[in-house]
Amino acid sequence: YMSGISGIVQYNLETVNTKRIEVMMQGMKHRGPDGRGYYAVNNISLGCVCLNESVHTLPLTDESSRYTIGLNGKLYNHAKLLEKLQAQGHNFLHQSDDEILLHAYIAWGENMLDELDGVFALAIYDKEQQTLFLARDRFGVKPLYYCVAEHEFIFASEIPPILSVLSTKPTANEYAIFDYLVFNRTDQTEQTFFSGIYKLQHGCCMTLDCRQ
Repeated sequence: YMSGISGIVQYNLETVNTKRIEVMMQGMKHRGPDGRGYYAVNNISLGCVCLNESVHTLPLTDESSRYTIGLNGKLYNHAKLLEKLQAQGHNFLHQSDDEILLHAYIAWGENMLDELDGVFALAIYDKEQQTLFLARDRFGVKPLYYCVAEHEFIFASEIPPILSVLSTKPTANEYAIFDYLVFNRTDQTEQTFFSGIYKLQHGCCMTLDCRQ
């Protein structure tokens, strides 16, 4: 299952520049040539590309229009989670992995990660609280990179889409390059080959305050 997610939080703008998220999605079209779309509200944009044409709009927003999810990955305990959430009164239109994950976050918040069996990198935006939740599976199969630039936070499934929208290109991270060349290590820290661009470690999550 191949797809890609990306997003930008622009703290210096009241309305996000959607052209930049389109540039990021274009940079990941090889990950998802069959379906693409973005969600933009206030100062945040969230983009998705997918390999197989989705039966619903990407990214997916819940029926209350409060929560929106972008997903790269697949659930292995899909049926178990669906049954558990339906028992708690959650209703589903598509019963897709991203809809189940979205309702899992609505039900359990960050603790949803304890319930998941799968490979994934995901982003969930809460429009009411104006928070962005990012998470990766415990095995680190699906990548997720981020950059804290001036007045903005940028993330994506790959580094090149981040580079494509940065006004100032980062310098080489000599520490990370040395570790790779000498010890053949790339996953022991959050560092990447670019200074200021980090990888969210496997099994980790973060919640970002998107309020200006």
